[in-house]
Amino acid sequence: MNIKKSQKSEVMSEKGNGETGKRGNKRKKSPAHRFSDSPIHSRLIFILGGARSGKSVYALKLAESIVGERLYLATAEALDGEMAKRIKKHKKERGNNWTTIEEPIKVSDVIRGNKKHDVILLDCLTLWLSNLITNSASKIENQKSKIENYINSLISACKKTKANIIVVSNEVGLGIVPDNPLARQFRDISGYANQRIAEAADEVYFVVSGIGVKVK
Repeated sequence: MNIKKSQKSEVMSEKGNGETGKRGNKRKKSPAHRFSDSPIHSRLIFILGGARSGKSVYALKLAESIVGERLYLATAEALDGEMAKRIKKHKKERGNNWTTIEEPIKVSDVIRGNKKHDVILLDCLTLWLSNLITNSASKIENQKSKIENYINSLISACKKTKANIIVVSNEVGLGIVPDNPLARQFRDISGYANQRIAEAADEVYFVVSGIGVKVK
C-alpha cells in the first residue's frame, strides 16, 4: 500500500479498495481523495482556522485536487512593501496552474461573472471584511447592516455559480476581548460572517497546525 491465510485475505482486501486497513478498519479518505475520485459538481467548502494555522495551504491542496481551471480570488492589497513581497511570493508558490484576480471589495461580482473556472478559491473572508469596514464612510453603528448585505450577496453568488467555491477565513473569536470599538466590531462581524458561510456551506473544515478537521 504475510503469511497466514487470514492475514493474506486482509491484505488482498486492502489492495482491492484502498480503504480497508490491515485489521479491517475503514480509513477515511481525505477531501483531496474524495474530490479527485468524484465527478465535478458545484459545492461550497468553508475552511476556517487561526493565523498561520495552515488553512490556506490546506485550501490550495483541496482546490488542486479538482480537475479543471482554477481561480485564486485574493482580497489582499499590496499597500506596503512587505505585503507586496508576500503577494509576489504566494503567486510564485501557486505556479502557472492558477489565474489570480485581486479584488478587495467586489468579490461577489467576480464569482457571478465567472464563465470558465471550475474552482474558485476566495482567500480570505476576514481580510475582505476588514476592507469593507475600513472603506466605509459610515459610522460604526451603521456599518453592520451594509456589511450584512455584502455577506448575503456573497452567499447568493456562491450558491448560484456552477464552479466549486472554497472560502478561507480566520477564526478570530478564540482570544481576548478587544480593547477598542473598531476591533470589537471586526470580531463581531467576522463571527457573524463565519456563521453565515458555515450555515450555507456543503462542508466545513477547521484547520489546526495544518490538519483539517471536518466539522460539517
